[in-house]
Amino acid sequence: MISEKMTDALNSQINKEMYSAYLYMAMSAYSSNIGLNGFANWFMVQYQEEMVHAMKLYNYLVDQGAPVKLMAIEEPPKEFGTALDMFYATLEHEQFITKSINDLVDLAIEEHDHATHIFLQWYITEQIEEEGNDNEIIDKLKLAGEEGNGLFMIDKELAVRVFTPPATVTDWTQVR
Repeated sequence: MISEKMTDALNSQINKEMYSAYLYMAMSAYSSNIGLNGFANWFMVQYQEEMVHAMKLYNYLVDQGAPVKLMAIEEPPKEFGTALDMFYATLEHEQFITKSINDLVDLAIEEHDHATHIFLQWYITEQIEEEGNDNEIIDKLKLAGEEGNGLFMIDKELAVRVFTPPATVTDWTQVR
């Protein structure tokens, strides 16, 4: 049985994951507008991943017989500066999400909610990957520079990223 306190915290996390998706969609649109279509692709794939993260939480609550409470999603910014600025903002946001996941784990431990504690381990691993990817791109942007050929090469690299849904997903209602 999942507690009301844990349910509220997981519902809040759904909202944070949905905001993450919204933020990355906004970054994708901005990247397209400034001619960085590879960056736009990377952020759109990130948007899709964040939707999976939100749906996993949604389905977990449903499976636990807990109420799902969908809240308003804050409007993201419309402009993000340079490519490097975008990835610094991305890293900062992912660090915020990491802290939020860690807080959920702490709450699960406090509540003696072993099922939720185990469920959240996937998110911990995912956040390690998210921050690592952001740091790698930041390092490349610093090395290559944000103008000319270096930026063009990184944009081309980011253009090939594809969304790979979890292996068991056949449609969005099955994301678990």
